[in-house]
Amino acid sequence: MVRRIPRGRVATYGQIAELAQASGPRQVGYALHALPEAHDVPWHRVVNARGTISLRSGLGGEAHQHALLKAEAVEFDANGRIDLDRFRWKKR
Repeated sequence: MVRRIPRGRVATYGQIAELAQASGPRQVGYALHALPEAHDVPWHRVVNARGTISLRSGLGGEAHQHALLKAEAVEFDANGRIDLDRFRWKKR
């Protein structure tokens, strides 16, 4: 499901869990965290239900995810939130 999220769009962990019929958003987070080093899954397009990045600070991943999304023209407000009404992927 994560591979289907188009460039410049995001999905929430809960949205992916529902589409993939996973047991919940945490399972999606665990699966994304367990991805091998060399993979083609656009993990950076998955954010939490508040439209913010959920990675633990101090690991460098948050800044990297932010940069990847900005490179795809996803915009953040002053509080670091993405407008999900505008940027959320709507699977058809």
